[in-house]
Amino acid sequence: MLGSIAFSGKAIIVKLAYRYGVDAVTLIMYRMLFALPIFALMAWWATYRQGGVRKPALTARDWGGVVGLGVCGYYLASFLDFAGLQYVSASLERLILYLNPTLVMGLGWLLYRKRVARRQVLAMAISYGGVVLVFGHEITLQGGQTALGALLVFLSALFYAIYLVYSGELVQRLGSLRLVGLATTVACLCCIAQFVVLRPLAAALVAPEVIWLSVLNATLCTAVPVLMVMMAIERVGAGATAQTGMVGPMATILMGVLILGEPFTAWVAAGTVLVIAGIFMFTRPPSVRAS
Repeated sequence: MLGSIAFSGKAIIVKLAYRYGVDAVTLIMYRMLFALPIFALMAWWATYRQGGVRKPALTARDWGGVVGLGVCGYYLASFLDFAGLQYVSASLERLILYLNPTLVMGLGWLLYRKRVARRQVLAMAISYGGVVLVFGHEITLQGGQTALGALLVFLSALFYAIYLVYSGELVQRLGSLRLVGLATTVACLCCIAQFVVLRPLAAALVAPEVIWLSVLNATLCTAVPVLMVMMAIERVGAGATAQTGMVGPMATILMGVLILGEPFTAWVAAGTVLVIAGIFMFTRPPSVRAS
């Protein structure tokens, strides 16, 4: 639960940083710059110290997979999310990202023809209906930029879903901690390189508040929740961890209201209930009838 709440704080910190005139390219560069030592240390420990045994060196195929997943799952997903938050509320952003399990299922059906149950289709319809409800209300208040922001955040969720779909084989070979450490290190380097290519070095001169918010984002809302969620999966399993993670959207909405002053309307409440109810139905294992 603490990991889910910490993850949810990322959108709040990003929205606060945008108040100081920084753009998405610079902001994500600082987040990844401060997160880089943490994830590099994580990769080193998982390779040389975890279990007291040094892990085998990566093959060229392994490195190709790590780079591909790092670019797709952490670099593109993170950058698109940061870019989208310039145009949508933290509440809508979190609800869109929360649709991730449905995107994973859709990719599984599209790529591997995995069966989709009717219950899951109904759950998807309920969840997407909730997002559309909040989106429709927000676009009437904010205008056309809301559509752009929602599209960017949705693409962020889609790229992360692609990462999840294709990471299974590498997780089995490398282990989750080693893969996360290496892939996020690749993403950090991509974000820093993106800034060097697209912005003059003078753009790194930002308000001190942006620096401290980026440090907080890199630690409390990035590295710490990754470790917390992995520890939770080890103790209670992926299913229970996913169910507990439903506190995330509610935490984002609450922090958005209290910290950012975002309005909490009946539309937002209704949309949130629909999204959470749909994802609960979607992730809940099917009941087994007694014979």
